[in-house]
Amino acid sequence: MAAGGFCKLPNGTVVVALNLPYGSAGVRVLVHAQNRARALTRLRNLGFRAIYLRGNAAPPTPDEITAVLHHPDGLIWRTAPTDTGVIVNELWHPIRALLRPPAVQQG
Repeated sequence: MAAGGFCKLPNGTVVVALNLPYGSAGVRVLVHAQNRARALTRLRNLGFRAIYLRGNAAPPTPDEITAVLHHPDGLIWRTAPTDTGVIVNELWHPIRALLRPPAVQQG
């Protein structure tokens, strides 16, 4: 199960933040949608099948909310903070960059 949380905005929409296991470090995914159920459905439709949000242990920060609201897709990710709380200094990426298969090296 993924750690995460949500924040309801004044216009009625929500921003959902989830820490998902992906690769060696994991990723933090932000989704902007009409409600929590639609946000989770957007992730499930992309291939993250076992996504559930129970509780509000890790809600999005104001900076994360701003980042996802300014992205045209409303769905972004970056490397998740480590267990020690160290946040990696990394820009947000569109979800397409996460789902893209690795490039094949020719040589």
